[in-house]
Amino acid sequence: GVPLPVLLAEGHTYKVTRILMDLYGRIESDDQKKIATALGTFERYVTGDDFRSRLEAKRSSKITPKMFEYSLIDKAKHEKQHIVLPEGTSGRILRAADILLRRGVADLTILGKESEVHPLISQLGLDLAGARIIEPAKSEYYEQYWKTYYEMRKAKGVTEDMARDQMLSNTYFGTMMVQLGQADGMVSGSITTTQETIRPALQIIKTKPGMSIVSSVFLMCLSDRVLVFGDCAVNPNPNAQQLAEIAIQSAQTAKAFGVDPRIAMLSYSTGASGSGAEVDKVREATKIAHEMAPELMLEGPLQYDAAIDPEVAALKMPGSEVAGKATVFIFPDLNTGNNTYKAVQRAASAVAIGPVLQGLNKPVNDLSRGCTVEDIVNTVAITAIQAQH
Repeated sequence: GVPLPVLLAEGHTYKVTRILMDLYGRIESDDQKKIATALGTFERYVTGDDFRSRLEAKRSSKITPKMFEYSLIDKAKHEKQHIVLPEGTSGRILRAADILLRRGVADLTILGKESEVHPLISQLGLDLAGARIIEPAKSEYYEQYWKTYYEMRKAKGVTEDMARDQMLSNTYFGTMMVQLGQADGMVSGSITTTQETIRPALQIIKTKPGMSIVSSVFLMCLSDRVLVFGDCAVNPNPNAQQLAEIAIQSAQTAKAFGVDPRIAMLSYSTGASGSGAEVDKVREATKIAHEMAPELMLEGPLQYDAAIDPEVAALKMPGSEVAGKATVFIFPDLNTGNNTYKAVQRAASAVAIGPVLQGLNKPVNDLSRGCTVEDIVNTVAITAIQAQH
């Protein structure tokens, strides 16, 4: 193990020393439960402000993936939010919930049949006493929720019986919790599809004023900085108006996570050098985005190399505020965006956090069905930060 200095102990030195000598402090790298407990204890008892001021005295401007992941947890804890997890029969969700509670990241509600959730918690050896577990069919809110949903959707042909059935779905129930303010955000998708997460959100929570779509970004944690890539998960072939909205949504998301947005509207051509339907779409999207949000630093069309490399930018777009310094990259379609984020993830050994959904009135986020426990913890922290804003 690594020696850990005792920074402060309020008590008799000899007694503290005896206690420490009797402590088995070894933590294995794969013992997520013990790691979470240790981190939670450290954060609770170490004098944070003094410790942070000492660390920041020589703080680097570079941000590593681990530093960024820690900052997510720190921001989420600063103003604790209530997040609902509708997939209570997923072992990964329950393990993540255990870590989130131990570290004090968020208040949690877990949805599922009590007869299935409680035995699984016991089987996994988890402590989820701090979470609220709700079975929709037995909930005191069930009647209120289905009636609210019926009023929302009756003009679309939804009957009372259909509304009752829909609110038995954990995802619909969780989405209604968020809409009615009984939770601040929702995280789902570890055992369901993206559409099963997004559809209830579009029907119940709806998009923000002035926005016609929901989109997504990945927070790309490189070795020394964080970039924002959008849209890499939701919209297959956005038109110019939708692309402009994606750019504005992505800039707002970047700000929420401490990234100064310099937005590059990507294409296979830079500036006025090219023509064609795809370049024209990006050029029109850039114009629309400027009209909708003139305060943003946003340029396009730009090629990826001109957007990220200062030397290439000096040749192709001299004097640009964005070229060579871009932090937010807007791809023209899902095919390009999804493949690029995966290529950068592997070629640059980047940590990709997301997808982070944006454009909804209240935060709902979708997990990959291949997500890890760490991915879920990060996504809950992200959702909590979105709820703070």
